[in-house]
Amino acid sequence: MTSLHDTDSSEKGLGRLSLSGIVRFLDFPLTAILLIFSGLALLAPSQVIPSAAFTWDAFFSILPFLILSVGLASALKASGADQIVAKAFDGRPVQAIAIASLFGALSPFCSCGVVPIVAGLLAAGVPLAPVLAFCIASPIMDPEMFIITAASLGLEFTMVKTLAAIGMGMLTGYMTLLISRTGFLQDSLKDIAKPSCSASSCGTPKEKPAILWSFWQENDRLATFTREIARSGWFLGRWLAFAFLIESLMVAYIPGEMAANWLGGDSLVTLPAAVLLGVPAYLNGYAAIPLIRGLIDLGMSPATGLSFMLAGSVTSIPAAVAVWALAKPRLFGLYLMFAGIGSLLSGIAYLAWLN
Repeated sequence: MTSLHDTDSSEKGLGRLSLSGIVRFLDFPLTAILLIFSGLALLAPSQVIPSAAFTWDAFFSILPFLILSVGLASALKASGADQIVAKAFDGRPVQAIAIASLFGALSPFCSCGVVPIVAGLLAAGVPLAPVLAFCIASPIMDPEMFIITAASLGLEFTMVKTLAAIGMGMLTGYMTLLISRTGFLQDSLKDIAKPSCSASSCGTPKEKPAILWSFWQENDRLATFTREIARSGWFLGRWLAFAFLIESLMVAYIPGEMAANWLGGDSLVTLPAAVLLGVPAYLNGYAAIPLIRGLIDLGMSPATGLSFMLAGSVTSIPAAVAVWALAKPRLFGLYLMFAGIGSLLSGIAYLAWLN
């Protein structure tokens, strides 16, 4: 992910940038947007203006929700309220798993931001089950995702997705707890995540700064808020623009009958297909929102869309890399298995509700 500091340094040496440096500077979404418009200009010039207009209108229609969600997440981080996440892992394992799933679904951390949190928890000796529950639930839903999903797909779909995130986290946590008692998960963490002490022998952790809701009263916290606004806005903005451009091409070139043949209808057969397609085909949680909306408009069942989004959220590159960086292959395999099973069961439950 390109940071603002990277941008500054890139601008200073812009005249000496190689092609690969330009790609890194723009990052994947902007590079893809440029390539798509270049391809349209060469192969379908009549589609350039309609796609640009569609992307522009769709982006600015959701801009108020984007500003609200980014501001909320930045305020939570600047105030120090993100410390509350650590308390989700206190208590007995059964309770800790439920609370970790809830906090994972509601916390304002993106997939990339979860990595240091998870590594710190594991290194401090926190049990694997609640941590893995948090890993599953966190990439599926957060305050930003909730607001943007509700704006695009409706409140009912968003609430179902939130409940599915919590349920998938709990399923993963409790199954991991049972499996860990067999010894199968012994030594399943890479060295970077192995605890240096047990949970009972780590002593009292270093005291964290107090939560200050009126964070603007301190310069450091205000700087954090400003930095997070810029970082999150840049991250979400370019991904959403890319997604809306893809949606414009779907509307232009994918017939409704084709979407219906792929993943349409309310058949139980389409749900496993959605899970299998969601794992390798997924790009980004925010990019999927307008894509799923377009497919639902073309005839796909909302339950199928839910399964696709859930499977893709947990196995998207940032989320998967976060787990792969800490877990050995057998634990990573369980992570993928729980993602698939949870996505399928959630889709079946939503389909039953719709019917």
